[in-house]
Amino acid sequence: MAARVLVIGNGGREHTLAWKLAQSRHVKQVLVAPGNAGTADSGKISNTAISVSDHSALAQFCKEEDIEFVVVGPEAPLAAGIVGDLAAAGVRCFGPTAQAAQLESSKRFAKEFMDRHGIPTARWRAFTEPEEARGFILSADFPALVVKASGLAAGKGVIVAESREEACRAVQEIMQDKAFGAAGETIVIEELLEGEEVSCLCFTDGRTVAPMPPAQDHKRLLEGDRGPNTGGMGAYCPAPQVSKDLLLKIKNAILQRTVDGMQQEGTPYTGVLYAGVMLTRDGPKVLEFNCRFGDPECQVILPLLKSDLYEVIQSTLDGLLCAAPPLWLENRAAITVVMASQGYPGDYAKGVEVAGIAEAQALGLEVFQAGTALKDGKVVTSGGRVLTVTAIRDTLVAALEGAKQGLAAIKFEGAVYRKDIGSRAIAFLQQPRGLTYKDSGVDIAAGNLLVKKIKPLATLSERVKVAEHRIFPAALQLVASGAVRLGEDGQLCWAQEE
Repeated sequence: MAARVLVIGNGGREHTLAWKLAQSRHVKQVLVAPGNAGTADSGKISNTAISVSDHSALAQFCKEEDIEFVVVGPEAPLAAGIVGDLAAAGVRCFGPTAQAAQLESSKRFAKEFMDRHGIPTARWRAFTEPEEARGFILSADFPALVVKASGLAAGKGVIVAESREEACRAVQEIMQDKAFGAAGETIVIEELLEGEEVSCLCFTDGRTVAPMPPAQDHKRLLEGDRGPNTGGMGAYCPAPQVSKDLLLKIKNAILQRTVDGMQQEGTPYTGVLYAGVMLTRDGPKVLEFNCRFGDPECQVILPLLKSDLYEVIQSTLDGLLCAAPPLWLENRAAITVVMASQGYPGDYAKGVEVAGIAEAQALGLEVFQAGTALKDGKVVTSGGRVLTVTAIRDTLVAALEGAKQGLAAIKFEGAVYRKDIGSRAIAFLQQPRGLTYKDSGVDIAAGNLLVKKIKPLATLSERVKVAEHRIFPAALQLVASGAVRLGEDGQLCWAQEE
């Protein structure tokens, strides 16, 4: 059989999905709507101009073009009901229905669902009135510093404040200044959790859960996790911070419990389920759900899939995932780095020529395009995140070096990218394994809080000159030496300043 499949979307995630599907012996052609320069004409892959917002016309197109199934990349079409509408017209579609996708499209729904089913998450409250929200922030008996627009905001609707005053300003920005439009009419205010954040995804047919290797995204624009939040500037996989035992715990306590809960409530969940998880001292807790592959997580997870993606999707749609769980490459690691336009995530220029893609591919790297278009036969920028460079190697260290070589090969004016993607994982792997912080009686969460408090001191004083990844041990040494003390106001300060 030679199947034709359709991928919905135009980003690096969708380029990756098309690339992986095209590797299948079952697939004759992968159409991408609307696609980008990377999917315009590449072997089995090509773009189509069919509208994805008109579901009736899309269903007719799928029937006329003999499309075996549709794969939805971004969240907006899922929330708009594309899966249910296509299914009603007899077209198979990989992804959750609009009702099930409320796990992502409504943060309030997701939090209420987690409370109903005992899924661990941060303490929270939802508000529709800004004054009530500000009052809660100032009076809560926990750090109520995370302010989220409840609706979809293109992955940018979360503000993590440094203080209660800043959190109150975030309420103003979201609810009254309408920073995210209607998505911010209801907000969720959450407890700020301390720990390591990881992305835990799975395939599910509504009953069986098949976890993917855990990944870690890097949201901040600049190295050292500085600068504004973005849709993601890079990722790596697998995340070594998540052991096999911990992944099993996340599967059972979060992923499987979520799928079972949706089934119990009469809203079966099929497709990809993504849990953003914080590894706290009290165990893993859910920060958010996404109802599709992450971007750029997709660019590091799918290259490690050993199984045929077409077959995995068919098994999921047929409800037979338990009989053929996907297999993953062993002893391989992937790092992807986003190259963005100057000015992103704000305003940026378009139409800037991109060179060097073929040179990067010649190095054994994958280049997944996102905000690109073709102009006079040349690739030019058309979006904020332009492309991702993905290296698949035996180790994360080798993958990072490979990605850097690709970044050096690809050039366009004003390109912005990070060179430290994966460095935290590499540092984690280089730690001595014989004795852990926990074995030594060190509270990691308390240490993270100490680091947060001491960073301003480290910035202002010449007495602390350490790289960010070395601040934790340096901070402990300062406390042990008596150089830093806890003042009467509960804030850390130099001993001589008390």
